[in-house]
Amino acid sequence: MTDKIRPLYDRLYVERLESNEKTAGGLYIPEGAKEKGQTGKVLATGSGKVDQAGKNVPLQVKVGDVVFFGKYAGTDIDEKHLVLREEDVLGVIEK
Repeated sequence: MTDKIRPLYDRLYVERLESNEKTAGGLYIPEGAKEKGQTGKVLATGSGKVDQAGKNVPLQVKVGDVVFFGKYAGTDIDEKHLVLREEDVLGVIEK
């Protein structure tokens, strides 16, 4: 996608990372049987969530983080990109 997306509030713009080509046992997975990956790199973040008092609560996830998210989380933009809420992130993968 060539357009630049700026997520709003507590949303994240994420690029999916490739899933494994083969199983732990060494069998290759055909293209049609692959599931979408549940990890991705954060490309852009919103400004934060607004609480009930009207204060802006900054996000804990930042651009460049590699995150793990739920299988059905977010909204797909295309095959590689999606927008999801910070609350859909299950964790940040640290190297």
